[in-house]
Amino acid sequence: MVFEKRRGRDRLHILAEILEIAKDGTLKTQVMYRASLSFTQLNDYLGLMLKLKLLEKVEINGKEVYKASKKGLDFLQRYREINKLLRLEREERMMSIQVKEKGRLTEQGTA
Repeated sequence: MVFEKRRGRDRLHILAEILEIAKDGTLKTQVMYRASLSFTQLNDYLGLMLKLKLLEKVEINGKEVYKASKKGLDFLQRYREINKLLRLEREERMMSIQVKEKGRLTEQGTA
């Protein structure tokens, strides 16, 4: 999953982005850099996600690794599905607006 839009991310988007980064396990610094979070934001999100059991913290070779839990992966899948539905609805609405505008332009051209 590619997260292109950086500005105006809501909390759910950031949670999903962290889960995507941590799917296979990653270091804290990698989450911070790849999700473009400050150290304070990172700690707040990781704390929340550990509390909600969306993430697991495990030690591998003496390093703390954050990994998406089953619950976190379920959240990520549902988030993707909802985003897809919203994107499709937005595209349909835009197509409808374009058709209406094209109809108005055609009516004006024949008048």
